[in-house]
Amino acid sequence: MTIHFQPASEQDFERLLALRLATMRPSLERLGRFDPERARQRFRAAYDPDHTRLIYAEDRFVGCVTVRPEPERLAWVEHFYVGLEHQGRGLGARILACITAAADRSGTTLRLEVLRESDANRFYARHGFAETHRGQWDVYYSRPPAS
Repeated sequence: MTIHFQPASEQDFERLLALRLATMRPSLERLGRFDPERARQRFRAAYDPDHTRLIYAEDRFVGCVTVRPEPERLAWVEHFYVGLEHQGRGLGARILACITAAADRSGTTLRLEVLRESDANRFYARHGFAETHRGQWDVYYSRPPAS
């Protein structure tokens, strides 16, 4: 299965918001924090189409990811969502491998945050991300580039 990325645009906001709501709802409900309007506001404030990529597998839209660069060879992985109907088949791992390979080539350390109650915590730990600290709602991770 071929995976490829395409640039996002402002016109993708609603579609990506719907994807975010669907994928994050179970974790947010476990925390008692699911609120579609708050999610919309937070996503609107953080949405950066310049660094967001639409993810396709065999020409079928499956998700999105934002990799936001920062100074000193750092980047934040944000808004990495794979549609529920595409989860559980190793697709997320293949997409993350593309992201980490690019970071390795450029010598970039990746950072991200995950809701405390999210299954994504185990996913990122399996893929070389180490917990750096915890906040009230999130767990923070880092992955240095492979040498």
